[in-house]
Amino acid sequence: MNTPILRTDRLILRRFMEKDMEALFLILSDKEANEFLPWYPAEDLADAKRFYEERYVQEYAQNKAYVYAICLRSDDYPIGYMHVSMEEAHDFGYGLRKEFWNRGIATEAGRAVIAQLRNDRLPYMTATHDVNNQRSGAVMRNVGMKYMYSYEEQWQPKNIPVVFRMYQLNLDGNDSRVYRKYWDDSAVHFI
Repeated sequence: MNTPILRTDRLILRRFMEKDMEALFLILSDKEANEFLPWYPAEDLADAKRFYEERYVQEYAQNKAYVYAICLRSDDYPIGYMHVSMEEAHDFGYGLRKEFWNRGIATEAGRAVIAQLRNDRLPYMTATHDVNNQRSGAVMRNVGMKYMYSYEEQWQPKNIPVVFRMYQLNLDGNDSRVYRKYWDDSAVHFI
């Protein structure tokens, strides 16, 4: 399987499935949980299904996919998501329903995914967060990522300027590597 199931003390990280559409809708429709994401909150179950088909199904069709439903072990019901893209940036992203914030769940899930990435010899991963989303930055630091630089981007489809902080974790021991594409593509960048 190209998306291995991961288990921690409290969590199961597994693929999203068709049966998870209601849970995915609860995750994607929360306005506060989605405030700092590029997409608009889901308005109905059809939006969640479209998101699943356009993003997750395509990812799962790849040779390797790190796209996970974050589920509590107690009921295997998705309460969030986590992914690492297989594109050049190896972008690390996550989201969690608001009622599960401040419990260390994203950090616990992130550490499990990072252990799998190391095992699979992915050389590095990056993550970015809106400067106004300090909770997301805390997760990045808690899983061992290091701040590299900030840059401004006109974020789509919301079409708003956003200053992002870019973090990186080199998994192969090459601590001097810095993923520079966001820096190079932005006229406004700084450390």
